[in-house]
Amino acid sequence: MSREPLTLEAFEEACEAVNRVTLNTDLLYSDYFSEQTGGKVYLKPENMQRTGAYKIRGAYYRISVMSQEERARGIITASAGNHAQGVAYAARAYGAKAVIVMPRTTPLIKVNRTKALGAEVILFGDVYDEACGQALQLAEEKGYTFIHPFDDPVVATGQGTLGMEIIKELPLVDIILVPVGGGGLAAGVSTLAKLLNPKIRVIGVEPEGAACLSASFREGRVTTLPSVSTIADGTAVKTPGSVIFPYLRENLDTVITVPDEELVTAFLDIVENHKMVVENSGLLSVAALKHVDCAGKKVVSVLSGGNMDVITMSSVVQHGLVLRSRIFTVSVQLPDKPGELSRVSGVIAGEGGNVIRLEHNQFVSINRTAAVELRITLEAFGPEHKEKITAALEQKGYRPNIIQTQL
Repeated sequence: MSREPLTLEAFEEACEAVNRVTLNTDLLYSDYFSEQTGGKVYLKPENMQRTGAYKIRGAYYRISVMSQEERARGIITASAGNHAQGVAYAARAYGAKAVIVMPRTTPLIKVNRTKALGAEVILFGDVYDEACGQALQLAEEKGYTFIHPFDDPVVATGQGTLGMEIIKELPLVDIILVPVGGGGLAAGVSTLAKLLNPKIRVIGVEPEGAACLSASFREGRVTTLPSVSTIADGTAVKTPGSVIFPYLRENLDTVITVPDEELVTAFLDIVENHKMVVENSGLLSVAALKHVDCAGKKVVSVLSGGNMDVITMSSVVQHGLVLRSRIFTVSVQLPDKPGELSRVSGVIAGEGGNVIRLEHNQFVSINRTAAVELRITLEAFGPEHKEKITAALEQKGYRPNIIQTQL
């Protein structure tokens, strides 16, 4: 390493290095989110980056400053997926062997893409922290050079090049929203931002179910969560980086958390308004917009990655539609006689609802001629349309009951 990490000189050196492999991810102005927040909201689409995430920056810079002897020993790391691909890509570029330990819960797309880049993949543990422990053990046993995915100032310097690009393109940026897992990206971006302009606010965003940095800030020391549970697999980390923690405390203005439900609806917003696929961890900075005062400010949301498998994508879309009342299920009771289903369908059609599933339960009452249950799953335009359909059913005497939609 030719320079001390996390200094302005090191950030400049890192920019020169990563420019050899990164794609341009120019800021995208969002009319939709700007209208929603009252600010000027821009997206930094690192989901469009080579390997599908920002992680290639830190991985490539870290390997670029290694000695030839360190590379020759082989490189090992642990990752929930995005850092894995970054290390695999960078190692291949330098002709080095790469071994990646990934949690067994890692989405298949991330596992396969890492293998496709020439890395040996070992699945171990249920969360990142367990995979990391295994990677450290293998590094000691076999002499591999270990690269930490976030608790490494050199890696964090490489990640901070993302912040350099934001500030060069939008010098008067007021707020940068950064997803947080272990804290490497947040450490790099916040440190660089404060070096260039202390007035820029850098806000870290965590999922509620894996808020290890928030817990650490409250305790004033690095704190390990007993467990994590979140759909944001890329930020499902129990312990933030201890080496980079002082940088986070000094330079990160605050950390906020968002529930998984808001990541689901943020996915729909991004897909429908910007035609992009962003993984759940990358959506943290989008979901955070409603929790931050953006009025009259220039705000950048970092979309940190886009590596989401199709099955997860399908589930997120369906649950998002339910949360937005675009799909709902209503139960009505009606006599079991010819024509009743047609009458109910007519009421729904009259209000513009679209039936997508019917379930007929004849055993809700011992007197079938008096009442059977009909569960109807519908498509609607949103909460107001949903209320309009149920009101029409009520008016016709069907006493509709909204129930949990089973997808």
